[in-house]
Amino acid sequence: MANENTVKPRILIIEDDDTIAELERDFLKINGLETARESDGVKGMERAVSGGFDLILLDLMLPGIDGYEICRLIRDKINVPILMVTARGEETDKVRGLGLGADDYITKPFTPSELVARIKSHITRFKRITDAARLTATVSTPSPLEGEIIAGDLIINPVTRRVFISETEIELANKEYELLFFLASNPEIVFDKKKLYDKIWGEDMYGDLNTVKEHINRLRKKIEKDPAKPEHIQTVWGAGYRFLGWDYKISLK
Repeated sequence: MANENTVKPRILIIEDDDTIAELERDFLKINGLETARESDGVKGMERAVSGGFDLILLDLMLPGIDGYEICRLIRDKINVPILMVTARGEETDKVRGLGLGADDYITKPFTPSELVARIKSHITRFKRITDAARLTATVSTPSPLEGEIIAGDLIINPVTRRVFISETEIELANKEYELLFFLASNPEIVFDKKKLYDKIWGEDMYGDLNTVKEHINRLRKKIEKDPAKPEHIQTVWGAGYRFLGWDYKISLK
């Protein structure tokens, strides 16, 4: 029997369609998740950044302020999984949302099992990552340079999860950091999109492999001097992606 005192994950639904919002709420409640809902874009954004939620289920077409702007504002202020919900099938909508910091997307119509699986998977992975980071910081007190990956002017610190280019800190979303750290931890090894998706998003996810491509593009814009001619994250045509770096080293104390 489940412990009645167990804290249930909280999901904020930002959706203006009453029917869809009610269905989403019912699906999640049946599967042990608590929900709150905002139908207005401005109120939804304000409630999201106030914190207290384990995932934001965000519709794109909203009154007041659209989902794209909400996604950007949330990502600028807090680190929480964002799952976009869209009725559109055009790739440009998905690309734009991912480019603004969404972790993943789900296209209407979707099945209840897919919605619940996506949400639970993102929450579980995010919790595992944040718990591991907290445990590392609590149990050990390493030098700030311990375990850093250095590739030219790029520095990645796995303890603090901070990334620097020429001593300037680069703000990365959770999945961006995970993807960069994984590639940089395995230099010169070519990984195809499926392998990267399975590693970063999880094998149990129902996703579009273009998610990987869009996150790669976002990373290049943030860490490459010329995103069109990347020096670190390179495309191996027909095979996947690899990380390269001159003067590459892992600093171990």
